[in-house]
Amino acid sequence: MRLHRILLACGMALSVNLALAAEVEVLHYWTSGGEAKSAAELKKIISGKGHTWKDFAVAGGGGDNAMTVLKSRVVSGNPPAAAQIKGPAIQEWAQEGVLANLDEVAKAEKWDTLLPGVVANVMKYKGAYVAAPVNVHRVNWVWANPEVLKKAGVAAMPTSYDEFFAAADKIKKAGFIAVAHGGQNWQDFTTFESVVLGVGGAKFYQDALVKLDPKAIDSATMKKSFETFRKIKGYTDSAAPGRDWNLATAMVMQGKAGFQFMGDWAKGEFIAAGKKPGKDFLCAAAPGTANAFTFNVDSFAMFKLKDAGAQQAQAALAAAIMSPDFQEVFNLNKGSIPVRLNMSMAKFDDCAKLSSKDFVATAKNGGLVPSVAHGMAIAPATEGAIKDLVSQFWNDDKISVDDGVKRLLAAARAKP
Repeated sequence: MRLHRILLACGMALSVNLALAAEVEVLHYWTSGGEAKSAAELKKIISGKGHTWKDFAVAGGGGDNAMTVLKSRVVSGNPPAAAQIKGPAIQEWAQEGVLANLDEVAKAEKWDTLLPGVVANVMKYKGAYVAAPVNVHRVNWVWANPEVLKKAGVAAMPTSYDEFFAAADKIKKAGFIAVAHGGQNWQDFTTFESVVLGVGGAKFYQDALVKLDPKAIDSATMKKSFETFRKIKGYTDSAAPGRDWNLATAMVMQGKAGFQFMGDWAKGEFIAAGKKPGKDFLCAAAPGTANAFTFNVDSFAMFKLKDAGAQQAQAALAAAIMSPDFQEVFNLNKGSIPVRLNMSMAKFDDCAKLSSKDFVATAKNGGLVPSVAHGMAIAPATEGAIKDLVSQFWNDDKISVDDGVKRLLAAARAKP
């Protein structure tokens, strides 16, 4: 009789586990080398929990293509369990009433104590978690090929724009491309926001590019930023327009170019190619930005699902994303750093250790600011308008610095 009850209990537990095991469909746009390896790690963890990962990868467009597909799925009443969404776009989806409340998972996993407030707020809507952060990318990096620098007679990574331009002149004179760049609006703005941060500092950056304060935009500091930005353009090559970011990274990797302004996903490409930091490539905060940190946090927003098993699988995904094991292995592959504040960085390289140290320090001193270029700071429509005008300025030397500032001011005033 006792054996019968034990068998019955085991059977009930098994049936419950089987009922709760479910498919979790995840929409993302991690398709390049380092990114694809990172997505595979999350799939492995979810599979280990008994759930089935359904990959919904949409390549291209820096996520724009993925968002187009996502909108059609949500409108048709068939959303994925999770989708790679970030920044103010999370709140826009939440306003539509289609995102799930993750507070139960967040409370159990103590997310409020593990995340800097400025990051946690991005993941919430009306005080409730609706998205899980995967990592932190630092955007304000400059990458370099040490052999190119050595051949050009550049002794160290530049810490100011005066030093940067002096180094760029030497690299150009030595017969190399000084700055590897891909002419797409988000790449142009990645460089522009690092310039604004380096020229004006974190408070000016916040006032001008996040708060869109007219006084900050229409200022001598912004004019100097535009002048510096245009000067950088002179060190890029004529084939830059339309080039993908990873191909620009490859130019540095292959010794064709000296520098690249790009977030630390570029490091993921170096690592995937077997390159060693400090030996095969160098990293440094963009000139003038050592005490600041522009963050780009990849995250997954969770959509409302009707099936109880699917909801359990979704909760398991959210918990897995913030787990120490995943945070470590994912970010080792991706080139980014863990979003958890209490993580050991023992297995990470010197670039990541510097990034983590600065992430913690700037979270306390006010230097931790959201990246506009990567959808972390302002409404998508305004962001798009500002990116476009900055790219127009980059591509057309006939647009004066004063006109560039006026156009930025007009786009900011038109904010929704």
